[in-house]
Amino acid sequence: MKKKNSPMPFVIIAAVLMWIKTYIAYKTSFNMKIDDPLQEFILLINPLSFLLIIFSLALFMEKEKTQKIYIIGMSGILTFILYANIGFYRFFNDFLTLPVLFQTNNFGELGSSMGELLHWTDIAYFVDVVILYAVFNLKPSLLQFHFVRKISRKAYYVFAGVLALVNLSLAEIERPQLLTRSFDREMLVKNIGTYNYHLYDLFLQSKSSAQRAMADGSKLADIQNYVMANKTDPDPELFGIAKGRNLIIVSMESMQGFVIHSKINGKEVTPFLNSLIKDSYYFDHFYHQTGQGKTSDAEFLIENSLYPLGRGAVFFTHSGNHFESLAKKLGQNGYYTAAMHANNKSFWNRDLMYKSLGYNRYYSSVDYKIRVGETVGWGMKDIPFFAQSTEMMKKMPQPFYTKLITLTNHHPFKLDAGDRFIDEFTSTDGTVNRYFTTVRYTDEALKQFFADLKEKGLYENSIILLYGDHYGISENHNAAMAQFLGEEITPFKTIQLQKVPLFLVIPGMTDMGRGKIISKVSGQIDIRPTLLHLMGLPEKNDMEFGSDILSKEHEDFVVLRNGSFITDKLLYANSHCYAKNTELPVDPVLCDPYKESAKTQLDYSDQIIYGDLLRFYHSPK
Repeated sequence: MKKKNSPMPFVIIAAVLMWIKTYIAYKTSFNMKIDDPLQEFILLINPLSFLLIIFSLALFMEKEKTQKIYIIGMSGILTFILYANIGFYRFFNDFLTLPVLFQTNNFGELGSSMGELLHWTDIAYFVDVVILYAVFNLKPSLLQFHFVRKISRKAYYVFAGVLALVNLSLAEIERPQLLTRSFDREMLVKNIGTYNYHLYDLFLQSKSSAQRAMADGSKLADIQNYVMANKTDPDPELFGIAKGRNLIIVSMESMQGFVIHSKINGKEVTPFLNSLIKDSYYFDHFYHQTGQGKTSDAEFLIENSLYPLGRGAVFFTHSGNHFESLAKKLGQNGYYTAAMHANNKSFWNRDLMYKSLGYNRYYSSVDYKIRVGETVGWGMKDIPFFAQSTEMMKKMPQPFYTKLITLTNHHPFKLDAGDRFIDEFTSTDGTVNRYFTTVRYTDEALKQFFADLKEKGLYENSIILLYGDHYGISENHNAAMAQFLGEEITPFKTIQLQKVPLFLVIPGMTDMGRGKIISKVSGQIDIRPTLLHLMGLPEKNDMEFGSDILSKEHEDFVVLRNGSFITDKLLYANSHCYAKNTELPVDPVLCDPYKESAKTQLDYSDQIIYGDLLRFYHSPK
């Protein structure tokens, strides 16, 4: 009987080349903090067992040509997965998930950002695929297909299996309950590897799909008890002070809190917003709580007072769910509701999601007259966007609720020279340098927007809320940020940089210099109950996890989507507990009670979304 040849040498070469490339990517393209030698060792070995096993499937194929196609093809597929994560990480400082990969109708809008994210040196990531192809065609004598004894194949699989067990054991030592308690994708990649992480993500996606199919109303009881036990009563002096007024919400793209009162060459970056502080309630300890959905997550938070998902964007993955949104609540109380965003209506699946949220109308790019010179980067510039939006608002039935989403201050933060009101910052990081020019442009647009509201008679009978939707500058730019801020960007500082501005303007109450700074620790999840109380609409029976920031009972506690949290005295991030007054690590026991509360809130919110549980909820009257 003729002995069958085996492609074992090529399998090993392909696995080793991919292993080396992956580790190089870990060290050069992903900004992952390594705390100790054990973590570095885990990082080194974590791709190898998967690669040895996945390439070894070629050993079960009969034909030599099929084996070659499989090995080269798999190398190409894995390279694509690795490189897709590299590009995604450069912008979002995060790793891809399956729901994000399926958001293909967003990719067409990424053109301006992608140019910044691709580097010519990235071609090196594809060199090993070319090498494999050359080796297969040149067929050096040392690497000819030849017979490999059965015992050698067994030893190969035993080694791969043992390596996988060692990896998982060390990961469990380094991060106990990694797969059951971690909200941090970077922690998963550091411990089980990029490719195993994606397998785990596939498992989670399958699990989430099953959750809705298997869900029933019985799951709501514990969640409802928890939510109702944590409700806060409104300040009786403030409840209903804005009853019957229009509500205008502005989502300020990529606007971080550190820009307020900042200067470039002696010029204020946000002169209008700085001046608005004296005419508003300004919340200077307010945090964004978004995940991978970024702007859409911020919208989801303020509409529903539920947390976004840890993977993907609710706007895509669960747009068909039943929601009791802010728009729906106001619509039930006589408001005309509209979302205004001069972008493609399908971007972030808004055309479908806004229907689920109960909006009467979505004004997208087709509703705006976008003239030559009025676009930059991701769409219509903010100044003409606001000008046309106020014209549309003037024609709306009142009272109305409108949400306006700005675009100019979006990565890669490029702006025509004629639109710049301030010089760029001077560092070696172009992204950070340009950021301040687009922030300044949005600030000028907001100044003109307020003037238009007053001119058109919309200001006095409205309340206006401005909020930053998410960070603009990720951790990948810490060196330039340290230069700008004049201090090292520690893990503590990184969380503090997640502060975003929140302004609440109530004409006749906060304006005319009657505003004040409110330093309660709060987040986007708190906006819905805060607004409903001001507008005299009780929400004591609503399923929401936020609380009225203006309530005397409001707790200084904000949970971020990755499981980090902030209180008035403590900050928890990257498994470390910090004292806010010293910015130094303290006994982790101090953070333990809050850790459980943070996990409970995130878990309960996830259950509501994955199971579409609000379809079973009938609010008691």
